[in-house]
Amino acid sequence: MPAASPAADSGDTPAASPDAPEGRRFEPDLRSMTRINLHPIASPMPLGFFTIAIASVMTGCLQLGVFDEAARAAVAFTVLPAFVLQLLVSILAFGARDVIAATLMAVFAGSWLAYALVMFSGAADGLRVLGVFNLALLCFGALMTAVTRPKRALWLVLAVSLPRWATTGLAGITGAEWLTRTSGALGLVVALVAMYTAFALMLEDMRSEQVLPIGRSGPAHLAVEGDLSVQLRNLERQAGVRRTL
Repeated sequence: MPAASPAADSGDTPAASPDAPEGRRFEPDLRSMTRINLHPIASPMPLGFFTIAIASVMTGCLQLGVFDEAARAAVAFTVLPAFVLQLLVSILAFGARDVIAATLMAVFAGSWLAYALVMFSGAADGLRVLGVFNLALLCFGALMTAVTRPKRALWLVLAVSLPRWATTGLAGITGAEWLTRTSGALGLVVALVAMYTAFALMLEDMRSEQVLPIGRSGPAHLAVEGDLSVQLRNLERQAGVRRTL
């Protein structure tokens, strides 16, 4: 005969629901017993933006002719670490429950990996393939700008990345030299914006207040300026807490 469970010995066996099939038992309401533990992490976003800036400088210089065409493999090697760093940023952002930042950084990571592999391999028609790839990124970025506006730092980096993806894509497909040069110049603009954003976020984290303007609004503003009750609002409905995604 099986031993009685502790719940049965203490008289805490949950009562069967009147609507339940015979022989089945259900747990009582456990909401009063539920505890949610939060594990704060340092913001990975400055690392992500600095990575975008450095990789954009390298690829932009190649497009502007600062490096010779023979330096494509070397540039690919310098861009490859951007994939690892931004993938790390994406993983940490998912852990911080910021799906927008995590998604954006993961896609940037994938784009650096694709660029590095194609440029290093010297695959036939590789620039045309990267052209189509950049036009696909353009579509992704256009959709992301619709949801990142309150997170003005992400929105601004996306806003300056869109014309670069467009010119890079068209340059790869058409082979027009002026489009390639324009894309390189836009890459330096992306680098400047990403560098400013990363620096502003680092200063904000160090001093626990906004030092340089970033332009947060809505939920993104409340996430920094609001009290703890604002931070925990609707926590039970967030991914990792609710039953299903």
